[in-house]
Amino acid sequence: MSAPDTLSLLDGLVAQARRAGADAADAVAVDNVSLSVGVRLGELERMERSEGADIGLRVLIGKRQAMVSSSDRSPDALGELVDRAVAMARAVPEDPYAGLADPSELAQEFLDLQACDPAEPSAETLLDMVKRAEDAARAVPGVTNSEGAEAGWGRSAVAFVGSNGFSFGYAATSGSVSAAVLAGTAEGGMERDYDYTSAVFMADLRAPEDVGHQAGHRAVRRLGGRKVKTCQVPVVLDPRVSRGLIGSLAGAINGAGVARGTSFLKDKLGSRIFAPGIRIVDDPHRLRGMRSRPCDGEGVATRRLNVVEDGVLTTWLMDCRSARQLGMKSTGHASRGTASPPSPSASNFYLEAGPVTVAEMIGDIGNGFYITELFGQGVNGVTGDYSRGAAGFWIEAGEIVYPVSEVTVAGNLKDMFLNMAPANDLVFRYGVDCPTLRIDGMTVAGR
Repeated sequence: MSAPDTLSLLDGLVAQARRAGADAADAVAVDNVSLSVGVRLGELERMERSEGADIGLRVLIGKRQAMVSSSDRSPDALGELVDRAVAMARAVPEDPYAGLADPSELAQEFLDLQACDPAEPSAETLLDMVKRAEDAARAVPGVTNSEGAEAGWGRSAVAFVGSNGFSFGYAATSGSVSAAVLAGTAEGGMERDYDYTSAVFMADLRAPEDVGHQAGHRAVRRLGGRKVKTCQVPVVLDPRVSRGLIGSLAGAINGAGVARGTSFLKDKLGSRIFAPGIRIVDDPHRLRGMRSRPCDGEGVATRRLNVVEDGVLTTWLMDCRSARQLGMKSTGHASRGTASPPSPSASNFYLEAGPVTVAEMIGDIGNGFYITELFGQGVNGVTGDYSRGAAGFWIEAGEIVYPVSEVTVAGNLKDMFLNMAPANDLVFRYGVDCPTLRIDGMTVAGR
């Protein structure tokens, strides 16, 4: 179904809901196409293509709200959808903060963010890419087995219509290539590692050979890992893992959690939570960004925000509901699917690069831990307590000297944020991005 046809369908659905007794309503349609290919040891293991089309309707009767969804867009099915949604809305308890966006908050201009690659890769193209990635990984000396390589591509077309006057649709694509291999032997010890690349446009992906080579090199480099004695030392986090800390910040400033009182930063708005000079940005308008969007899931205008400026927390990330609950205005961070109401989420979220190189950052460390992988989910969003399994490399006299495994790093995110210093190696890869970070005084628990 074309974009104009989808918007017309949604407009009719909203009008039908109003005629059935809804005071307000909005509808969203999501059409997905995906293609994925996987190989292992040079043999094709998986080739899948899927297509999906879902539609969701939200209705409000006073302050009562209900949301229903369906994959059937026939007139009879949509009529049943409306009847079910209105009946549910009449039965549920009131939500004093429910409601559509005010028309004054709606986006009026929609930037071309280059969020959609017009070219769809063939299955043969993806198969060639994964074979090249795995071949490169297996060619690294010391690699002894493979968990395989995968490539994927997807396209999502999203359309919104609301009784508040909003009507818009856009499409977004993403592609990826990954490889994972093992090094060593059962007798002498084995290690696993991986690498991957993702981008909006397939042409912006790193070369499959580079992905494979890095996966193999990382696995071999980890052989011979040791435990270290429990100590407090500076830790340095590779960008693969440092981005997780920034993701924890995004979760802690999510307006829904703040409104519930379940965030360890709930009373820190306007306070210094990072060192001076630190800036953290949410930018939904970055060209070809993995999470770029011309408007949010409620039609509210989006804009770049410096959520942390000179170390000070400046804002929460809010949708309309959480903003009303907090007595504020939406920041344009509503995200939604077809089966649930909107909730806040970050867009392209990143910590800006610092002034020093990684070598300079490590150079003055007498003893420290360079972390390349974290395990487990030991992050308490209510208290900020942080404890996770880790692997990486030991630092002595400013140099990486041997691999480390089977240790735990622990601290509290409040302290970790305040003691965090970024290197100058920020690269946009994932949608949540961060340069290499150094944090002094963390506990490393080993033997």
